[in-house]
Amino acid sequence: MKKNLKKIAVLAGAAAIGLSTAACSSSSATVVNYKGGKITQDEYYEAMKDTSAGQSTLVSLIIYRTLKAQYGDKVSSKKINAEYNKYKKQYGSNFSTVLSYSGLTTKSFKQNLATNLYSVAALKDLKKPTTTQEKNWWKSYHTKTTVQHIVVDKKSTAETVIKKLKSGTSFATLAKKYSTDTATKKKAGKMAAFDSTDTNLSSTFKSAVWKLKEGEYTTTPVKTSSGYEVIKVLKTTEKGSYTKNKSFIDKQLYAKWAADSNTMTKIISKVLKKANVNIKDKDLKSKNLLANYLGTSSSSSSSSSSSSSSN
Repeated sequence: MKKNLKKIAVLAGAAAIGLSTAACSSSSATVVNYKGGKITQDEYYEAMKDTSAGQSTLVSLIIYRTLKAQYGDKVSSKKINAEYNKYKKQYGSNFSTVLSYSGLTTKSFKQNLATNLYSVAALKDLKKPTTTQEKNWWKSYHTKTTVQHIVVDKKSTAETVIKKLKSGTSFATLAKKYSTDTATKKKAGKMAAFDSTDTNLSSTFKSAVWKLKEGEYTTTPVKTSSGYEVIKVLKTTEKGSYTKNKSFIDKQLYAKWAADSNTMTKIISKVLKKANVNIKDKDLKSKNLLANYLGTSSSSSSSSSSSSSSN
C-alpha cells in the first residue's frame, strides 16, 4: 500500500515535513517550550535545512509553487479533489492509516496530487508529439484482443492440454478440467479484452498473443508468473487508420512520457528556468538543491524558456 501511494508523488516527493512552518522567516517565535529553555523557529529552520528531509521538502515546495504559478489555471481544485476522493474510495477505512504509513497528511497528499496534475499540464504545453513519434507508436500498437487461456502448474500438463486441443477437445472443456485460474475456468478460460497498453499482463503473455491470428492457439506452453499457459485468440478488433486515431495516440504518448522520470525532469527544468528560481539562503544555495533540474548551479536560472520542447 505504501508503494502505491508513493507512486503518485514521483516529482513532489514526501512533502509532509514543515511545509506550513515559517522556514524563510527571521522570526524567533517559539516552536517548543521545555523546562530550562525553548526552541525557536530560527533554530528549527537552521536544524531542518541541514537534513536531507528538510532539503527535499524545500525542493518539493519549489516545484509545487512554480508549477502552480504557471499551470494552476489549467487544473481546477475540483479535479484535485476528485483525484483525492478516488484514492480515498480505493483504500476505504484504511485510507488514514495508509497516509500515515506513507508519511503523508491530507494536505501534503493533496499537494502531491496537485503537483502531478500541474506537471502533466506542463508536459502537454512544453512537449508536442511529432508525426514520426505518433506513427511509430501506432505501428507498434496492438488493438483490443479477446483471448481464452488455461493456466497450469506444470509444463507437462500444459503440453497435455495442447495435445488434447489438437485431437479436438474443446477449449472450454479443458479449461474447466485443468485451469488453476478460478476467475476464468468456468467461462471457458475467457479473459476481458485488452490491448498493448495493458500494464497488468506480463510482456511474455502479450508477446505470445500478438503472434496469433483469430482462432489460433499457442502450440508450446507459455511460461508466466502464474505458471504455464495455453492461450487462444478469439477476436481482434480492427486497427483503423493513424489519422483517425491521432487523439488516442497522443493520449498514450503523454501517458508514457508522464511515467518517464527523465522526460519529466526535463519538463520541470523548463518550468524552474522560466520561474528564475533564486535560493537566497547561502547555506542552501551552496548545496545546489536543484542541480538535478538546472545543472551544476541551482542558485538561480535564466528566465528564458521555450514554450515548445525538443522531441
